[in-house]
Amino acid sequence: MSTTSPILAVQPLGFPWATVDPFLFCAWHDDAYPQGNGEFGPKAALAGREIGSDFSRKDGWSMYHGDSVPGFPAHPHRGFETVTLVRKGLIDHSDSLGASARFGEGDVQWVTAGEGIVHSEMFPLLREDAGNPVELFQIWLNLPAKSKMVKPHFTMFWANEVPRLVAKDDAGRETVVRVIAGELQGAGAPLAPPPESWAAQAGSDVAIWTIRSQAGASWTLPAATGEGTQRVLYVFRGSARVAGREVAAPSAVQLRGDAAVELVGGEGGAEFLLLQGRPIAEPVAQYGPFVMNTQAEIMQAMQDYRHTQFGGWKWDDSAPVHGREPKRFAKYPDGRVETP
Repeated sequence: MSTTSPILAVQPLGFPWATVDPFLFCAWHDDAYPQGNGEFGPKAALAGREIGSDFSRKDGWSMYHGDSVPGFPAHPHRGFETVTLVRKGLIDHSDSLGASARFGEGDVQWVTAGEGIVHSEMFPLLREDAGNPVELFQIWLNLPAKSKMVKPHFTMFWANEVPRLVAKDDAGRETVVRVIAGELQGAGAPLAPPPESWAAQAGSDVAIWTIRSQAGASWTLPAATGEGTQRVLYVFRGSARVAGREVAAPSAVQLRGDAAVELVGGEGGAEFLLLQGRPIAEPVAQYGPFVMNTQAEIMQAMQDYRHTQFGGWKWDDSAPVHGREPKRFAKYPDGRVETP
């Protein structure tokens, strides 16, 4: 490969997806859940699954850490942020701040864990007459040392608020870009990340974009604006030519930040996730859901959680589900209720 190529490396995707600083983790959940059983769980036998830790994808879906409803019951975080992009289905969120939400179908939730939060993320299967597909990305974005112990913050971005660019090439073939973080010319005003996020810092150059290309559609990914920005383009569906190189899903393409890159959708089109940002470039110490800078801070996080439960769990159940009505909503810690 020419040294002038914007492609630094191409590697197959595993679970979770490999990331680069300032990102810590990225998981793509794509589950073809069956009909609901009337109690928000699957109308299907759970035999053969390791209930409580089922990542089997048996029959095209997993229960994850749920025992009757799929999802992730109450668990703690400290020292980083979670960004959850729901493409299909609904997610029920509850947390130790007292916030709750039902969101999906293009909505984005952004939670700054900071000094500590406990939350649950459940996937209620509301439809009893048809399947309940769920597709989402969950991304962990690190916090710099100065922000590790900020107060937790809960943010919702509804689908209609997310900036979007629809670009057509000379043949009229379409590329659609949704801009969850960062700026893209032609997409409209950017979203405002939480105030203590690395994405809110001047010069961080954080971008989180989803890109969908029709077959044969050509679009040029602009060069990053920040010096030293790292970027990874995940090809998660279909195939494409990336800077002239054929790449098929599932693949991660690490790109130079200072170069524009032509993307051309393959025969069946392609879908991508872009994660980019200037590195925080600080030591990372991680133990499960705690991400700090030193092992001593990790030990302190564990002690704090044992003693305080990060404010305590305010719900009767470790895996709350917010009723049978599919209406999306967010209830904030101050009691304010918002709908799309």
